[in-house]
Amino acid sequence: MSGAIPFRKMNGLGNEFAILDGRETAAGLSPDAIRALGGQDGIGFDQLITIEPSRNGSDARMRIHNRDGGEVEACGNATRCVGWLLMGESGGKAVTIETSAGLLKAFDTGRPDLVAVDMGRPRFGWQDIPLAEPFADTRAIELQIGPIDAPILHSPSVVNVGNPHAIFWVDDVNAYDLERFGPMLEHHPIFPERANISLARVEGRTALTVRTWERGVGLTRACGTAACASAVAAMRKGMTDREVTVTLPGGPLTIAWQDDDHIMMTGAIEDEFAGTIDRETLAWTRTDRGAA
Repeated sequence: MSGAIPFRKMNGLGNEFAILDGRETAAGLSPDAIRALGGQDGIGFDQLITIEPSRNGSDARMRIHNRDGGEVEACGNATRCVGWLLMGESGGKAVTIETSAGLLKAFDTGRPDLVAVDMGRPRFGWQDIPLAEPFADTRAIELQIGPIDAPILHSPSVVNVGNPHAIFWVDDVNAYDLERFGPMLEHHPIFPERANISLARVEGRTALTVRTWERGVGLTRACGTAACASAVAAMRKGMTDREVTVTLPGGPLTIAWQDDDHIMMTGAIEDEFAGTIDRETLAWTRTDRGAA
């Protein structure tokens, strides 16, 4: 397979994506190629997203590879970006996207840079997250870093919103060295599929502040599934109302846990530029500026 692969560079609140269109010709990039393109000497992204033909009648299938080359099930910010692209193509007000985490639906909000996504139902059972051992109550599990009598971080809430998340409740999300603790916690034996690790502060009944170490990526300016996970975990613990603004380093997301048990996430996207990637050399070229 040779030739150039077209892509779009987009972001959701600073969560960076290279989005390939593989609906006519498969992209076929190896994990090594993804790592090379995702680094500072490549395009630079948190996730490589491939749009593929749907297998079940939805508008398209979306596959997600983290910067480390590993494939993951869900990415809320990427879903908003892909939804924006697909709605731009069809002129419709909603699209359904097939993912490994299930079907996700994106909606036009009436603002050109704002997209909403139905992220589906959260899962709280220990086996659904998954955890390596049973916990009857996943609102707070036994996990800590630091001395047993004075832990630095402890008792996270855990939830699966298409991928596994652990949320530590703190007074100041910037007071901890998440870049040091994040990899340790991501790879902790309690998480057989690894986990996204977040620090969250409750600012009031309708507001949270969140920082995230993203599985397979590292520190990120925005993680949509972490915002959803933190919000529903706070709601489940009775700390907030059922709709909150989650402020991430890259900006705010509105998260609503609806009466049908689905999570609705709304936030901004940015279309940065288009380009092409040479399949053999992985050299890339920018071809135009984005639309937003």
